[in-house]
Amino acid sequence: MVQKSNVLKQFLKHKGIFNYVEVYAFCYEWLVNEGYKVSETLYQEKVTEAKDVVIEWVARKDVSDYFRNVMKLNWHLIRMSDVEIEKDGKKVKTNRGDFEIKFTVDLERDYEGRWEERPFWKFFHSIYDKYIARTTIEEYEDRLTDKAIEYIEQIKSFLELEGKRK
Repeated sequence: MVQKSNVLKQFLKHKGIFNYVEVYAFCYEWLVNEGYKVSETLYQEKVTEAKDVVIEWVARKDVSDYFRNVMKLNWHLIRMSDVEIEKDGKKVKTNRGDFEIKFTVDLERDYEGRWEERPFWKFFHSIYDKYIARTTIEEYEDRLTDKAIEYIEQIKSFLELEGKRK
């Protein structure tokens, strides 16, 4: 059975002008460039006067045959509308609205369930995690936390630059 350590839960909120397509592409490309396999498990769009969008991503990266990093991103875009702004003397189409991304970051251990195949290995698994691999687990958790925080900060910087360019 896969064992998970939740290493980070955080929200990123943005209100105002942003380019949805560019933010989406930036977030996706960052994960792919870091070696993650990203799957979009949910995409819902509700269009009224403005658009509400809900997106769910699960990004996985195998660190070893025992450890795997998992980042879940739940996007919620509220009252997103198309707007036209002036940039460098030219009219540019972009978006306005509110959005938040909830990040849930986990370190999975024994993600293939190899230690669960035989009773002896199952028993040894708990000993291995508690006594032998404890410092390794903590090290992987710290690295994953740092990388996730870096990712969130990169998105914030991207949004700040986007806002200033407009």
